Amino acid sequence: MILVLDNIRSCYNVGAILRTAEGFGIERVILSGYTPRVHDPDLLPHLRDKLDREIHKTALGAEDMLDIYSSHDIFKEVEKFKNGGWQVVGLENNIDKKLVKLNDPELKKMLKSKVLLVLGEEVHGISPELYDLMDLFVEIPMKGKKESFNVSVAAGIAMYGIMSL
Repeated sequence: MILVLDNIRSCYNVGAILRTAEGFGIERVILSGYTPRVHDPDLLPHLRDKLDREIHKTALGAEDMLDIYSSHDIFKEVEKFKNGGWQVVGLENNIDKKLVKLNDPELKKMLKSKVLLVLGEEVHGISPELYDLMDLFVEIPMKGKKESFNVSVAAGIAMYGIMSL
């Protein structure tokens, strides 16, 4: 599995996702959009140091253990993976596209062995412009009154749910 973090706003969410990804043995994490970058050589040193410190607060070193890179053209990046046999799965809820529940027994049959899991912005989710690139959308079933989990929590649930199928 490879993760795409697209337009995640919070350094803390990025760090928590990186820590969880490392714990699950994720191969690679791609940062895109305005997601805060870790160790970004394109930033001025004082900005890079600030982001690195913020991300480290929740990543706790995982940011140095993963293969992490930035994509400046997520459309081209996702297409490259699709052409390489990767299935692009968006983690979403409450959209008009067909969603498959993470606990649906049929999901195992739908998933390929190589999954590129896309996570979107904390409030608005995956950019609708990316929808056409998704092969499948998965949704975490909710039982309470809230309609969604924090993106870092949702990422952990989705990684575990997909990897345990």
